[in-house]
Amino acid sequence: MFGQAILALAESCPELLVLSADLGNSSGLDRFKQTYPERYLNVGIAEQNLIGVAGGLAKEGFTVFATSFAPFITMRAAEQIRMNLGYMGFNVKAVGIGSGLGMGFLGNSHYGLEDAAIMRSIPNLTVVSPADCGAIAKTVFAAASHAGPMYIRLTGAPNTPIVYREDFPFQLGRAIPLREGGDVALVACGSMVHAALTAADLLAQEGIACSVTDMHTLKPLDTAHLDHLAGSARLLVTIEEHSRIGGLGSAVAEHLCAMDAHPPLLPIALPDAFGKSGEYAFLLDHYGLTPGKLADRIGERYRRLVPAA
Repeated sequence: MFGQAILALAESCPELLVLSADLGNSSGLDRFKQTYPERYLNVGIAEQNLIGVAGGLAKEGFTVFATSFAPFITMRAAEQIRMNLGYMGFNVKAVGIGSGLGMGFLGNSHYGLEDAAIMRSIPNLTVVSPADCGAIAKTVFAAASHAGPMYIRLTGAPNTPIVYREDFPFQLGRAIPLREGGDVALVACGSMVHAALTAADLLAQEGIACSVTDMHTLKPLDTAHLDHLAGSARLLVTIEEHSRIGGLGSAVAEHLCAMDAHPPLLPIALPDAFGKSGEYAFLLDHYGLTPGKLADRIGERYRRLVPAA
């Protein structure tokens, strides 16, 4: 879907250039390469050079999308992103594909478990984690219109469940409320948005009413919406396919800790550890990120908080 969105964007964005670290096919850019060969550049397996070249092209007025596997573009090229995107503010959109556990059998060398934490720590960088294919398309067009550097974190695997079946408004930095509920507020991003919706259905069967929010922009965070949730829910829960350190849960906790009062926060994420290799569905189940296991954990925490529930 990322490749399809880029292809569609090219029609209305003549200054668009797309760069890849030898991962054009994996990034879904085959059609774009064939249709606009002069607007695509493969720099080879050299992510640091990728960001340097992207920065130079952006300095000349181009809108540049640069893609590679999430750990390589955010960790191998972290210094270049910090200087060229964060410090110099070049209009480059770095795209991390296969983030989270999506790379399955390639294992820890290819998992993107720390990427959001690293990118969030860089000043002036917007960080976005879209929930499904429709949200990816919205993100790509919004990124092209955004005059500044960005990291786009693509999680999930082929046939990612659909969250948005109809057109919907999308604005960077503005969370999308998907469901109302006054007991528990589920705040999710990326692949976990659909899982949160399904977990909310299961919890509703137990009499626990959950709101669900797609917090697609991790930086800048929609703190106004968080304030609303903190004032209405008995329990806040963050759900993400990322290390428990530095991602969505950390971002929400950073905001809540400055408040005089707020509900308890239950952050659900991947452990601070190197993990197993295996099929994507197996890994989600192993780490408790399936709807059923999410509902069990959230329900248990809520019942301890509100014994009469």
